[in-house]
Amino acid sequence: MGTITRSFANNIGTSGILKAGAFNNASLNNVTALNAAIATGNMILISSQTASASASISFTTGIDSTYKEYQFYFINIRPSVDSENFVFNYSTDGGSNYNVTKTTTYGNAYHNEADTNAILAYETVYDLAQSTAFHILADQVGNGADECTAGTLQVFNPSSTTYVKHFISNFNGYLGSDYTRNYFTAGYGNTTSAVNAIQFKFASGNITDGTILMYGIK
Repeated sequence: MGTITRSFANNIGTSGILKAGAFNNASLNNVTALNAAIATGNMILISSQTASASASISFTTGIDSTYKEYQFYFINIRPSVDSENFVFNYSTDGGSNYNVTKTTTYGNAYHNEADTNAILAYETVYDLAQSTAFHILADQVGNGADECTAGTLQVFNPSSTTYVKHFISNFNGYLGSDYTRNYFTAGYGNTTSAVNAIQFKFASGNITDGTILMYGIK
């Protein structure tokens, strides 16, 4: 039995599992395929911001070529103005301007607490066609003590200088008129410039409270 084989055999326990002594930093670092598999697909928390009567929340750092996908999580976002729209826009100049041209879609399903009205619809009034306006992620969000909206936004390869900047969002909101509404929207920023900042706000008034998390996906 060779030295390497004997060493390996000595590090196998009675149950057939490798003992801790079989591993060290050098041996693990040399397993490049394993390292690559672990690194790819990681979800990394980059930034977290909590609103407190905030006019807007902007992410102006951390959006770069490090990640091909960014995911934003919105937790209990509540407006100061009742039945207000929660919106977002891209920036290509580090946050000096949020005015990227976009084409978007907007659908929703809703149901009221009285169980008298429910619908699944496409809302043409909320979509954009080559517009620099802020895109609506959730409309008519209530500002009551127990009302808010929550959801996710995926942004794909924002640092590309070749392709447009796709996004997909899904929110659920408590409307000011006591409805639950699920908003499913998507679209693209029609620019080949790198997007390096994103801003969120309500169309009027402040964000009373709520937290936004930004993750990068390897």
